[in-house]
Amino acid sequence: MDYHATTPVDPRVVEAMMPYFTERFGNAASRSHVFGWEAAEAVEQARDEVAQLIGAAAAEIVFTSGATESNNLAIKGAVAGGARKRRPHVVTCATEHKSVLEVCRRLERHGVADLTVLPVDGTGRLVAEQVGEALRGDTVLVTIMLANNEIGVLQPLAEIGAITRQHGCLLHTDATQAAGRFPVDVDGLGVDLLSLSAHKVYGPKGVGALYVRRRRPRIDLLPLQDGGDQERGVRAGTINVPGVVGFGAACRIAGEELQQEPARLSRLRDRLENGILSGLAGVTVNGHQAHRLPNNSNLSFGGVEGESLLISLPEIALSSGSACSSTTSSPSHVLKAMGLDNDAAIASLRFGLGRWTSVEQVDFAIEKVVAAVTKLRRNSPSWAAMRSVRRGHERLETKELA
Repeated sequence: MDYHATTPVDPRVVEAMMPYFTERFGNAASRSHVFGWEAAEAVEQARDEVAQLIGAAAAEIVFTSGATESNNLAIKGAVAGGARKRRPHVVTCATEHKSVLEVCRRLERHGVADLTVLPVDGTGRLVAEQVGEALRGDTVLVTIMLANNEIGVLQPLAEIGAITRQHGCLLHTDATQAAGRFPVDVDGLGVDLLSLSAHKVYGPKGVGALYVRRRRPRIDLLPLQDGGDQERGVRAGTINVPGVVGFGAACRIAGEELQQEPARLSRLRDRLENGILSGLAGVTVNGHQAHRLPNNSNLSFGGVEGESLLISLPEIALSSGSACSSTTSSPSHVLKAMGLDNDAAIASLRFGLGRWTSVEQVDFAIEKVVAAVTKLRRNSPSWAAMRSVRRGHERLETKELA
């Protein structure tokens, strides 16, 4: 139930990768012999497979170590490209992943860029017009994630893209959770930069990609690291050939399964929510009910504390938020940005379904969650007091109606 944190590598992906650990072990930058040629050919095939998943050209894909590096390269590279302005302006959103928010805030702290962080509504969504109102003459970049990693909410990126294109600034999106879970098309969205990570689409960890638009307009990023001309000079360093091959295979498989997998996951997600909501009172679904990922459910359980609930469910892999923030006990910045108070934010859990989630697993999770919450509430004086007050109000309302 934690497929947002990571996914198991698909056996078909492992099979594609295996030869590049052993007999096809060449360095893709070695152009003088067959070992290097084989590796380079495999990398280019993978580049094409990744590109096809998001409607891009192969030449627009830059391989990285993951979405965090891709986000850093996109934001810092774009801001450096706008350095002809004294302090380039960047616009982002309060519910972004920390690999976007912390990069933007660091640039602001060091006086490299001005920053505007847009609020979201109670469902976790932006209104596209907010972005338009925030743009200035010196705005060089807007960075808004396509799908949120905690609440699954989808932002109106195509509308935002139309605004940024008209204004003449770049649009970057972290599409890590979105790609492979529903159709993504860079031209339809109007994005100039897009970040991906292999381990979210049943590929290996430690591999990612950044889409960099090459025409209308052509984007030139300042590299984060120098020392070689790999990836057309945008990202120096020896390419992880087995990982890249696995990433390509994972994207190809995800594309092939886009016709049926989102609908299956939506049915499982609805089954999970309906089962928990019918078994428990005081449960709230966080985030927009229509504009969200098919495999995501974020629930607040009144009268319990999320960490206690997690400890009570050792048989189920769950999380209270982003895996990158799981070592902290602070309430989710995403839920706080939506207006939830500390108690509600701390009482929330994220459910993420995936390729191997079954009906039996969903029903098992429902049973265990309902039992655990019921037990925790039974031992919670505050929940008992609140329920007593609520029952008193209900009796008074019944008398008044009579």
